[in-house]
Amino acid sequence: MNIIVLIKQIPDSEALVTISEDGAMLNIEQKFAMNLFDEYALEEALRIKEKHRGKVKAITLGSGKAVEALRTGIAMGADEAMLLEDEVFLDGDGYATAFVLSKAIAKEPFDIILCGRQAIDDDRGEVGQMVAQLLGLPHVGSIVKLDIADGAAVAEVAVESGKEVVKVQLPAVFTAQKGLNEPRVPLIVGVMKAMKAQIPRVTAADLGLTAVQTGKQGSKVKVVKYSLPKKTSAVQFLSGEPREAAIEAVRILMDVERVI
Repeated sequence: MNIIVLIKQIPDSEALVTISEDGAMLNIEQKFAMNLFDEYALEEALRIKEKHRGKVKAITLGSGKAVEALRTGIAMGADEAMLLEDEVFLDGDGYATAFVLSKAIAKEPFDIILCGRQAIDDDRGEVGQMVAQLLGLPHVGSIVKLDIADGAAVAEVAVESGKEVVKVQLPAVFTAQKGLNEPRVPLIVGVMKAMKAQIPRVTAADLGLTAVQTGKQGSKVKVVKYSLPKKTSAVQFLSGEPREAAIEAVRILMDVERVI
């Protein structure tokens, strides 16, 4: 059983993020971590390997610093890792990222592809589905349970007021969400192994791709400008009897805020 896990290095939740003066880019403090939902995906891959045997390979696209996320994956138990690193890969949208990932995956033997349902930095939740589409594979999103047997997978998906059970033939792509499992904490032996691991870098040339197919040039979505959310007004407390307070609240909404 060969399992590929797509992971992403994202800004740490405590990292300081500011917008440049011209609004064209984000300035992010150099604090990073593995995407939370990708941890669930990796943990599930490791559990499948432990039950059915096989190999787990973690792949990410990013700058050289993204190798830290891959080392975390190896420390948790991944057998191999690959970094897709090239200047032409940078600043791409979900499509450009999925396109490069799909080309790299196509060169690997695999039965299952797992990734997080979304990256908590941009929250778009699109790369996993796009990878499945580009590879012509079935996709089951936001799974909370996964069973593998006889070349097929049965997945449970949380839906409004219940769960949906889906069966697909392998190979297939699955995106993980909270509730699927509890990611393990790497043991010191795993950390030491990760520190020594040689992680290969793969460039656009290695994948037979050109600059216009990847990164910013290959993107379908162009970022025009970043801006901060509009600041909300301070909370106003109304005193007096409930009836009087309600009348005053309606007056404010009509005459001041003009929302009704």
